[in-house]
Amino acid sequence: MSRSARPLTSARVLHKIKELTAPASNTTYVTNRNPRNLERLRIAYKPSGYHLEKPGRSYWHTLEINTSGRYVSADVKHFENGTILSASTSEWAIKQQLFKTNDTAAFVNLGHVLAQRCLHAGITEMTCNVEAVAGSKLEKLLQAVQASGISFQEPARLPNTQPWDAYRHEKPWEVSEQSVTSVTQNKQK
Repeated sequence: MSRSARPLTSARVLHKIKELTAPASNTTYVTNRNPRNLERLRIAYKPSGYHLEKPGRSYWHTLEINTSGRYVSADVKHFENGTILSASTSEWAIKQQLFKTNDTAAFVNLGHVLAQRCLHAGITEMTCNVEAVAGSKLEKLLQAVQASGISFQEPARLPNTQPWDAYRHEKPWEVSEQSVTSVTQNKQK
């Protein structure tokens, strides 16, 4: 029996499928290792929530702070995936460096640790619906997070432009000549 006249078996079909779908050796594939790059480009979906909700839901990332009688924890939550980052004074590595786990120094150090973890994860903007009293420990935590380079305001989502729109917004990934020349002129002055 010739090779082409042999009856089809599942093993032969599977082999043929693998042969046809195997990538060529000279092609390269790009894998997106940052699932949040659409948020950085300001084109990802941002839920608007309901207008009667008190804190609102129009965010990509938000900061939540929980205090108990003994420990303090801070979480960065994504609107879709839940908790992304967290830091707590109950963690052994943080607890070993503190005298008390709920005093002002603990709040400040927790803010620095959370900000460092956010920067390592690539999160530089988030919303914060926490309202702190002036001079309180909570305000010191928020100041420590902001002093470490985290902004508590997220950029607005780019509106979807239509072909008939007269004005088109500048996209963050495009650089126009006018903006480049104005930046170089400002540096020369």
